[in-house]
Formats: sequence, structure tokens, C-alpha cells
Amino acid sequence: MKTQFGHITYCTNIHPGESWAHHFVELKTHLPILKKELSPKEPMGIGLRLSNEASLALAKENNLIEFQNWLEEESFYVIAINGFPYGGFHEEAVKEDVYRPDWVTKERFEYTNRLFSLLKVLLPEKGEGGVSTPPLSYSFFDTEEKERFLRKANCTEQIIQTLINLIRIQREEGKTLHLDIEPEPDGLLGTFSDWMRWYEWDLIPKALPVLIQEFGFDPKTAEENIKQHIRLCLDVCHLAVTYETNSFLFSELKRLGIKVGRIQVSSALKLKFQEPIQEYIHALKPFDEKKYLHQVVSCTKEGETKSYRDLGDALAAGASFGEEWRIHFHVPIFLETYGKFFSTQEELKMVLSEHKKNRITQILEIETYTWNVLPESLQMPIGKSILRELLWLKTFLESNLNELI
Repeated sequence: MKTQFGHITYCTNIHPGESWAHHFVELKTHLPILKKELSPKEPMGIGLRLSNEASLALAKENNLIEFQNWLEEESFYVIAINGFPYGGFHEEAVKEDVYRPDWVTKERFEYTNRLFSLLKVLLPEKGEGGVSTPPLSYSFFDTEEKERFLRKANCTEQIIQTLINLIRIQREEGKTLHLDIEPEPDGLLGTFSDWMRWYEWDLIPKALPVLIQEFGFDPKTAEENIKQHIRLCLDVCHLAVTYETNSFLFSELKRLGIKVGRIQVSSALKLKFQEPIQEYIHALKPFDEKKYLHQVVSCTKEGETKSYRDLGDALAAGASFGEEWRIHFHVPIFLETYGKFFSTQEELKMVLSEHKKNRITQILEIETYTWNVLPESLQMPIGKSILRELLWLKTFLESNLNELI
């Protein structure tokens, strides 16, 4: 729904359906019910997730027209597309395959640009919207630093070619589309700091001469176009895991004039070990499930951090008294505690408070996709879960509104 704080929505990756036909059934089942509760009289935005398979099907004229007609009849509009998982997001085991194919490949390039072709049709008139995408690749696909360097360079070249396409769309059709690159622990751009270094030291220097030659831009205009179309996907869960939801995040964005394409409204799992430690280890085991990666960053009392590729690796290594763990597990945003554990809701509130003051994006997309792999005691029906999260977000944004006016 459109509010004074931007478009509030949720990502439909929570719903199964690798094929378009299956996913469309899920949308028609859940979205009208939610709209009736949240936005009965006004249009409501959708954060659409399309697999590669679904994008190929939706690109067919009859399917696209059918979907457009449904959007109009039900008073929905598409404001963003999640292009991170290429396919198989609801398979039995996803893990690092969520990064495949990465930005080195022709498949990732073609898939992402197809999503933009769909988004430019589905966006409202004079609208702007984004496609989210992985942090180039997964750092453990390579064992040597020189291999990672080469992979990053090749990924960057394909990002620049996508940038060229986005500039052409804006010049020809007047719609502003942006690629929202999402740092994630152990990604090739695994932290916000990695993302900013790449943007400032790799992307801009490499893209400037290409845009100058392609469009005849002067350097200032070329840089403005880079910043218009290549943006940060600020997943709060990810940046909380890496301890980066702090004032530095916003000061760096302001320093370089880099835009936030969307805030992915999300919370991670957080805990601090007390005695007896084994009780915490035992309570964590139900979260160590086989479908998704759950990277862990631990922090000692002295402030030293250590990263683990998955929760199982961290559990095998054990923990010490007072050590804090932050776990890449997208837990419901409306809960602050989970028995012995906490969420990073405090960090989420900080980001949302900054947004309330400065309107750092037009898209706020809830991204809790792990309902079906949560421990059984925390699960609830999907429809009620989504509604509760959207209501929590809307209520938080509207709280103390008079102080902001």
C-alpha cells in the first residue's frame, strides 16, 4: 500500500511456486484477503518474486495480459521484483545454490534483464521500481583471492551492461528502474563495507568511460546515472548479522550520494550465551535446518568477531560465556524475543526510525521467508503471519507521527 513513508509490501517469495501458473494461484489465494484487511479502498503494491521459469512464462503475451487484467480488477500494482533466487527457492535443500547462477554467467544477466522488461510493463505510469539481486556471487565458490578478484571483475562487467539497458529504458520510456544489489554474509559483497568499496572503487571507475562512450555523457552526468540505476538493497537482517546497522551506514550513503533501492524489512536471530551454555546449544538445534544457509557472526566480550558459513558449523565449534551470536535466520519482525533468544528488532527499529526522518527509499518490503522452517512452536498460518507483520510495520511507522510533522 502507498503511504507517506513509501510503498509498504511484502515479498511473495514466502509463497511456493517455481512455475508461473502455480505462483499465480498463490497470489490470487492470499493477496485479496490481505488487501481487504490492509488497504480495502486504495491500490496495494506487490513485491513480486519470479523464478527464471516463472519469468519466461509471464513474458508470454497471453500470460502477461491476464496478469495485468487481474492486477487492475483487484486494484494491485507491482512495485518491485525479487531477482535474488534464480530458481528452486522452495526445494528441499537450497543452501549456497541460491547464488547460482551468479553474475559471471549469461543466465543471470538474461534473467535479470527479463525481470526488468516485465517490471517496466507492470509498473504504474511514471513509476519507479527495482529488481533485487545477489551480491555478485558467493565468496566460497573460489578458494584463491585472485580467483575472487577475477570473478568480481567479470560480474561487474555484466552489471554495467545491465546499467546500460536501464538507462535506455528511462530515455525511451520515462520509467526509472534500478538494480538493487543485496549484500549478504559470505556473499562476494558480504558486508555493507564490501559493497561500498566495490561501488566506489570498482563500479564507478569502470562504468564511467563506458557510459561516456555509449551515451556521450559528461563525467558528472554519467555518475548521476550510475547512482540512479544501481542502488543498495538494504536487508536489515543481513546488516544486523554483520553488526553494520549503525550510524556509519547512513553517513556513508550520504557521503557518496548512493540511493537505497528498497529496505528489506527483516530481523535476524540474536543471543548471548550464559551458563549453562549447553542449554543454549540445545535450544538452537531446531534452527539448524537443511534448506537455507544460516550464516553466523559471533562476537566475544572483547569485541572480536568470527564468521561461520552455517549454523551447524558454529554449533560444532561451540561457544563461550558472554559470547554473542547473530544468525542469518529471518525471524518474524513483530517478535523481540524467542524464549532464550532475541531478534535484531532493535536494529530494525533503528533503520525504520532513520527512514521516518529522512525517507531513504520508496519501497519497504517485508522479507520473512522462513516460516515453514521455523521451529514448530513458532509457526502460524501464513496469511495471519503476513498480516501481523504488515500491521506491525505500519503501526511502527505511524507511531509518534506528530513529532515528525
